[in-house]
Amino acid sequence: MSGWRGTDALFRGAVCGVGLVGAGVLLHRVELILIGAPLLLATVLAVRRPAEAPSVLARPMPRTAELARQGRFVVDLRPGPDAELVALRLPRSGRVGPGVVHLVGARRAAVHTVLRWREWGDGVASRVDHLVAGPDGLVVFGPVLGAEGRRVVLPPVRPLPPGPLPPRVAGLVGAHRSARPGDGTELRAIRPFQPGDRLRRVDWRVSLRAAAANGGQLLPTTVHVRERHAEADADLVVAIDTRVDVDADLAGWSVSTPGSRLRVNGSVDVAVRAATTLAAGYLRQGDRVGLMDLARPQLGVPPAAGRRQLLRLRHQLVVCARAAGWTSRGALAAQHLPSGTLIVVLSPFLDDRVVDLAARALRRGNRVLAVNTLPGPLVADRQDRWGEAVRAIVVGEHRARLAALRATGVPTVDWNDGAEVAAVLAGLRRTAGRIGVRR
Repeated sequence: MSGWRGTDALFRGAVCGVGLVGAGVLLHRVELILIGAPLLLATVLAVRRPAEAPSVLARPMPRTAELARQGRFVVDLRPGPDAELVALRLPRSGRVGPGVVHLVGARRAAVHTVLRWREWGDGVASRVDHLVAGPDGLVVFGPVLGAEGRRVVLPPVRPLPPGPLPPRVAGLVGAHRSARPGDGTELRAIRPFQPGDRLRRVDWRVSLRAAAANGGQLLPTTVHVRERHAEADADLVVAIDTRVDVDADLAGWSVSTPGSRLRVNGSVDVAVRAATTLAAGYLRQGDRVGLMDLARPQLGVPPAAGRRQLLRLRHQLVVCARAAGWTSRGALAAQHLPSGTLIVVLSPFLDDRVVDLAARALRRGNRVLAVNTLPGPLVADRQDRWGEAVRAIVVGEHRARLAALRATGVPTVDWNDGAEVAAVLAGLRRTAGRIGVRR
């Protein structure tokens, strides 16, 4: 409601004032007139409503914020000369939605508060509702609902000890050693000179030793060259499973979260944080990183390099989390996964579909790493007599799926701080063929 209007106090003052004065005249009681007359006079004077409409404006803030960072939120007040009190409902720090009401004097020009975001995601963060009270609180302006300023809080980036990615056969330049010879920096072999070799590749020490062993004559057969590995680009595609969002408490799996928000420390929350950490670590060393949503492949991001790619991935992860929901079908689009790409699958592995997708990607020639994001240890529902049996079944099926992945040659690890994942990625580079990793 907007515009100046009378309050209940104005109505009660007018009724009581008129009643006391009238009763004093009829009953010839002077004390009633002395009590009612000032009250009636104050009410009559307050009927004159202020002509100026107050203005309460929140200064714009950046549309993107970092988790656990602080931002100063400022509200400019112009309540007008006749206002006496302003009631503001400011946003709560670290939470989505309106907060508590603050009462400030009408002579203040601005109100400052500090906001701190404790959860990543997309939500309302700067809605300001206000109510302006006139003289003696007999007339008010409002309440006025403020505009909702939506803000995207990006997932956090944590340092990851990066392990070198497996080499790709495609590409001639990059940050990783390839199996093919080329113009890299890592020595591959020393061999005799062949037609077409460049003179700058000649290893004169080895050539002179070979010439000395041949009687001191430097012949074409005694000239040796250094052969180096080519440096190839590497692609990392992070595939997250947003079909289910569960935490360690089995009792809450069938209960939706308030406002369809993600569960804190749930499987989707862990997957998004892990994807951001992996992407930041490998983009920092010059690799190309992409994103795939197993539930909704159209939300994927093609592999690319650079700092802007990390920002794009973090924004897209928020979009994927917002669209999270169950679907019986998942996909790893083959057209976005060239041969040699390393795929890191982040999933709680609660159904067989993700296991089939990972095994199929491995058969296509990709390196696949399965990262378990199921929070644990699981807690049974104590209010259900079958709670412990359900927990045992879920744990058994989960272990069977991870064992099936290892049997097909897909390494499986749990996500903790990322150190174990980096170690497995380093092993994927050093080890040829398929490997199995003990969980």
